[in-house]
Amino acid sequence: TTVRLLARRALHRLGQPPVPLLPNPRGAPQWPKGIVGSMTHCDGYRAAVVARSDGEDGTAAVGIDAEPDAPLPEGVLEAITLPHEAEHLRLLAKRHPEVSWDRLLFSAKESVFKVWYPLTGRELDFSEAEIAINPVERTFQARLLVPGPVVENRRYDEFSGRWTTGRGLVATAIHIPHKTSSLFHGHGNTMTF
Repeated sequence: TTVRLLARRALHRLGQPPVPLLPNPRGAPQWPKGIVGSMTHCDGYRAAVVARSDGEDGTAAVGIDAEPDAPLPEGVLEAITLPHEAEHLRLLAKRHPEVSWDRLLFSAKESVFKVWYPLTGRELDFSEAEIAINPVERTFQARLLVPGPVVENRRYDEFSGRWTTGRGLVATAIHIPHKTSSLFHGHGNTMTF
């Protein structure tokens, strides 16, 4: 099953008619009017999440990512990590060695990009967001090191996300509501956040 098929199934669950999910020039899906969404896939796992963007309870952006719960390939960590993050990862690895924290950091930054890009239309470098992972609450904070997007006259300089592990994967998610919290609907192999 392809991730785009899962996205179409999630759209169907929202009552949306079948539509092609064509990629934009950057490769990101072009969601139907009034819908936001995110897709992720890695070896053995695919998932899609969609939400309504219209109305007071609508969602401004959502980002999900899943990665193998295994160390990053050599050289990748140095390319994506800020000094403070590297120290934080060392402490996490000592206290909680059961999680591949470097891969979780990578996944969190991917989720940040997946909410950033639809709101701004601009790329975000790995060095432009600093991630702090809370191992107890299974949450993370992303502090933007560049001016954040404005949603409903509110500038977002930080994003809050959740993370989970299971079945050999790490997964992260960020939900940005317009005003009040709203639920989003996903489809794929379920990982509870």
